[in-house]
This record gives sequence, structure tokens and C-alpha cells, in this order.
Amino acid sequence: MENALEALGDRIAKWTRKDERYLTAIPNLMLSRRNEPTQPTSGMYEPSICLIAQGAKRVLLGDDMYVYDDRHFLITSVDLPTVVQIIKASGEKPFLGLLLKLDRREISQLMMDSSLPPPHPQQSSRGMAIGDVTPPLINAFQRLIDLLDEPKDIPILAPIIQREIFYRLLVGDQGVRLRQMSSAGSQSQQIARAIEWLKGNFAQPLRIDDLAMQANMSASTFHHHFRILTAMSPLQYQKWLRLNEARRMMLIEHADATTAAFQVGYESPSQFSREYSRLFGTPPLRDIMNLRQMNVEEKSQDMTAQTE
Repeated sequence: MENALEALGDRIAKWTRKDERYLTAIPNLMLSRRNEPTQPTSGMYEPSICLIAQGAKRVLLGDDMYVYDDRHFLITSVDLPTVVQIIKASGEKPFLGLLLKLDRREISQLMMDSSLPPPHPQQSSRGMAIGDVTPPLINAFQRLIDLLDEPKDIPILAPIIQREIFYRLLVGDQGVRLRQMSSAGSQSQQIARAIEWLKGNFAQPLRIDDLAMQANMSASTFHHHFRILTAMSPLQYQKWLRLNEARRMMLIEHADATTAAFQVGYESPSQFSREYSRLFGTPPLRDIMNLRQMNVEEKSQDMTAQTE
């Protein structure tokens, strides 16, 4: 296992020398590297498997905490708002990780092809979990990353290796979670459908009855299973989407706080400011100033490293 992890880390390090986050030519595969621990940051985890070759990361989902490292992977079955922090990294031993998005359609087809049983229809669990890394899983990811050296092989071989990775996950200790995510009519898939609608319509007033209809559930059943899966209520989920979009608008599009608040669905700028401060720790203007200063410092550090 040690040798396999070291080999995987070498492959990730090779492709992340210039970029901390490298979106590869292989569909849905991203590699990452950090040379020091990070501050907690807010972000959305898509359905994916995250695997670390070196270092460790902490993820907060509601009141739940997930810590994973080179012996444990993180799997996410639906889009989940989180707070993420790299907790183990250094210049000598940088954090080296990868993320592969999960393909529900491919996993569903694989379940049928391999005759894997669907989960119990009433089963429900959190949409994020920690699993144990295995040598076959590491080996498959090594071969996937090796395709970056042979770009012409990617269209043919990458889907085959990704299918192998999905199979390894389906028959592993988190296989039931994947089957929940990919089984037609399962509660996870029904909630996932409602989440997709919510992501595209978060600026609209939220009616639980309408959202429950998207999931083909009663309002009370929907609210219950939504909270189990995401560790938050639909209203909290919508609030997270609104505030993060407003933050993006202020940081990238240079919108002022009032404009951003109205654009994402708030009717009261003061309420927006209170809820923004509660989520991000500081009022909107101060938060954006801090983020811009951090970006300037990171660019300066990158330029210094390149000249040394």
C-alpha cells in the first residue's frame, strides 16, 4: 500500500507543479496540490470520490465532520454544501489529492450488467461518507492518470478504467450508498432531482410543497429525507446557495452587496448582511476585501516561487 500511494502521489505531483488545481484532459478528473494547510472555505461537493495520496483534509457537513487521508476516501452522492480545510500539508510533503465525479447513468448500467441488487427502497442515509482505500482502487487511479501521457488513448481507455473504479466502489464498503444514488425511484435519487431544481431556482421563493412534488414525496417525508441526506433543511440549503452566489457576484463581477442581495432573492439587504456574516464570519464588504487581499498575496507568492 505504501509503495502504491507513493507512486500515485508522484503522478499527481507531476501534473500539479504549476497549478494547485489541475483539471485534466480526462473527463471529470481533477488533481490538486497544496504546500501548506488552508483556512476553512465554503464549497459545494458534487457527487464524486475524493482520494488523497499524501496529506489530510477535513470536511464539515452541517454538524457532521469527515476527516480523510491516504488510507480513506470521501464519497459524496448528491450536491452538498460544505466547509473544507486541508489540515496536513507542507513544502516537503505537500497535500496531493484527486477528485473524480461520479456518473449516475454509468453506475446504473454497471449495476445491471453485474447483477448487483438495488438497495432497500426505504433505506436512507447521509449523502457523504468515508470509505477504506484498497490497492485495486489505487492501481486503477494510477492507470487512469497515466493516460495523461498518452492523450490519444484517453477517449478509448479512460471510460473503461473509470468503469472499473465505479465497480470497485460498488462492491466495496460504500457500495450500498452508490446503489442508493443510482437506483431509479430511490429516495436519494428523488432528493437529488429536487436539489437539481433548487440549484437552478434558488432565487425564487421556496415552497416546500412544490419542492416535495419534484421528489414525488409528501412535504413531511421530503423534509425528513432531505435533512437526513444533506444534514440541513431545504431552507438552509437554499440560503447557502444564495449567499455563495452573492459572494461570487461581489468577488468576480464586482457587484455591490445590495445588488447581489436582490439578484439572489433577498428582499431585505439588512437580512442579507446578517445571514452573510453568520455564514462567512464577516460582513459582505469586509469579507470581499479580505478575499481580494488573499488573492493578491497568493499571486505574489506564486511569482516569487517561479523566480526562485
